Amino acid sequence: MAKKRNRTRSHHGLQVVTLCISTAMVLVLLGMVVLTVLTGRNLSQYVKENLTVTMVLSPETTPQEAAQLCKRVKTLRYINDLKYVSKDDVRKELAKELGTDPAEFMGGENPLSASLELKLHADYANNDSIKWISTELKKMHGVSEVDYRKELIETVNKRLGQISLVLLVLAALLTIVSFSLINNTIRLAIYARRFSIHTMKLVGASWNFIRWPFLRNAIGQGFLSAFIALAVLGGGIYALNTYEPDIMTVIDINVLLITAGAVLLFGLIITLFCAWLSVNKFLKMKAGELYKI
Repeated sequence: MAKKRNRTRSHHGLQVVTLCISTAMVLVLLGMVVLTVLTGRNLSQYVKENLTVTMVLSPETTPQEAAQLCKRVKTLRYINDLKYVSKDDVRKELAKELGTDPAEFMGGENPLSASLELKLHADYANNDSIKWISTELKKMHGVSEVDYRKELIETVNKRLGQISLVLLVLAALLTIVSFSLINNTIRLAIYARRFSIHTMKLVGASWNFIRWPFLRNAIGQGFLSAFIALAVLGGGIYALNTYEPDIMTVIDINVLLITAGAVLLFGLIITLFCAWLSVNKFLKMKAGELYKI
């Protein structure tokens, strides 16, 4: 009798381990989707905020006037960052590219103009917004031209839009697949105890009383599965950071916290919901139906 009881406990423990590992693997998949979507959003913002709009200043603009212009431009709501490039900086850069100083052909006079290199907030980094921003900047005193790469900006926004759409569709599909896999895993675990459920019904136990042990186990399994999944994801992110440290530019602390929260919440909700559905299914069955499934 004792051996039979030990064998039953061992079998039940193996079922729990298998259930937790199976659920954890699905949660890893879901966590990767959430992480990819959030990282893609951050990458999109990072790329957009590093597109450069150049304000070319008039040749007669003095350094003092340029400094005043910088202060004014910095206060504009769509400016994320600003860099002043003096005439000497432009001359040195051009001399480096050409291999000779252009001032030598102008009797020592620097013919080049200073400029401001602007980086916009991501929401304004599109051709429609930059068009009216360019018009507004040109009206400022001391500005001769506003230049930006229209084709590059259009291509970047188009590609990022396509990537975002693909990631959202992938996230929706994998969420459905994840639910199905976890639901089937939990249903199989409860299926093995369908006769115990029916026995409790026969002795007069209420449905809530019968459900509670299964729901309590589902909460514990959800926590354990989520912990395993987070450990796997954490190890993967650590390895990725070791291989490419710059990746943490787009995988920030907010992305990590949201991903961890999503994995934990989904693990708890889905295991509870699937356990509820499965127990209800067997509670509604009559004795004869239990032998036919």
